[in-house]
Amino acid sequence: MSQTKTFLTVVADDQGEVFEHPELLMAGMNGMTVRHPQEDEMIPLPEGSRLFTIPHTPPIGFDRESGQQKSIETLPADWGGGKLQAVSAFTTPAFTRTLLPAADYDKKDVELTLWSYTAVGWCVEEERFYVAAVRVDRNRQWEPQHFDDRVLEPLVRKRVASQPENRLIEQLSRCSLDYHCFAAKNMFFGRWEAPLPSSPACNAQCVGCISLQDEPKACQSSQDRLNFVPTVQELCEVAVPHLQQAENAIVSFGQGCEGDPIMQADHVADAVREMRRQTSRGTINFNSNASIPDAIDTLAEAGIDSIRISLNSVQERFYNAYYRPLNYRFEDVLESACRAKKNGLFTMLNYLVFPGITDREDEIEALLKLIDKVGIDMIQMRNLSIDPTLYWSKMNADGAGIGMKKMLDLLKREVPRVQFGYFNRTKENFYPQGFETDWPLPAILDK
Repeated sequence: MSQTKTFLTVVADDQGEVFEHPELLMAGMNGMTVRHPQEDEMIPLPEGSRLFTIPHTPPIGFDRESGQQKSIETLPADWGGGKLQAVSAFTTPAFTRTLLPAADYDKKDVELTLWSYTAVGWCVEEERFYVAAVRVDRNRQWEPQHFDDRVLEPLVRKRVASQPENRLIEQLSRCSLDYHCFAAKNMFFGRWEAPLPSSPACNAQCVGCISLQDEPKACQSSQDRLNFVPTVQELCEVAVPHLQQAENAIVSFGQGCEGDPIMQADHVADAVREMRRQTSRGTINFNSNASIPDAIDTLAEAGIDSIRISLNSVQERFYNAYYRPLNYRFEDVLESACRAKKNGLFTMLNYLVFPGITDREDEIEALLKLIDKVGIDMIQMRNLSIDPTLYWSKMNADGAGIGMKKMLDLLKREVPRVQFGYFNRTKENFYPQGFETDWPLPAILDK
């Protein structure tokens, strides 16, 4: 029988120094509900993850002796009495968070930046950090050690110099070096998944958009949006060599530095036809809000292999509150999903998950119905990067969910064929051997 682990609250002083609080057991939050973490919701902090403070926001934990929930604003007098701040983790890709950091958000005086906030604790028995997360993807190509900028920078400079008229390559050079987009880095490394941003326009006004924030008091976008439409030639000059030569080659429309490529569906279709005229190798993927069903038919006919449909919820009220759609309806997204599958595309959800919304019983019920109706192949469990209190207020939600790990277990038990993931796949790996029984994944994979 495994020994029960003790998790202490991780806190930071006003200088940002991080340490465990010996008198306070770790708490996490599901929505705005504070609770103890379950052991199967916790894993060792993955390599490459980061810790950061939640500024001027006191941590919440449980008193180690009384078990009472406590919000602690200052250190004990014999420790100096300074102010305390809550601490969050930012986990590396491939991991989905199970709990939000427990903090007294009512005392927060700033809107938090667009990061995915994850509860973190200190395991007493193992003397290391643990994080509230589960692994949902076996792909290790996205681990930080594969993205050494000292190797990358000369490759970027060489490629830009060799094709100075290609605006898309110039754009991706900024994405790789300034915004540290791993997909853009892949393009210059000549491997794996490479991006094809193609649309400066979007027909949604996402609350957590990372490339455009119009509201004066909104959190700042983390990158500048593409301001041109690449020509078919520019797109093919990036995509065709990658498809022809790269290991595990994928090119993907729909990136963080653009609006939504469905706004350029006919133009993208022309580019895909030209790509497929030149090579049949590799996988062409389309990331989108999938708001125009007829466009899905056009793109499928042109030759895309897979589609990843972004949504934060499969319930219209939550979807509309976050996406704030312009000139399309939630039912258009659902119709696009059906058409994608009917057209033979590998159909994925880019599910922007948030504990307390994603694991609600009504959300799970609606998701199961959608999986069954459409035949969804994969759910990419992507952590929604947003200030937790901002999102919660926009959703106008209350209560708590059943727990993210329990939700995943339930989905896999009900529909074994549905796959979990975090990344797009090559067409050769759409249905890997044993995918129906490959859950749960070990937190630490063999080297």
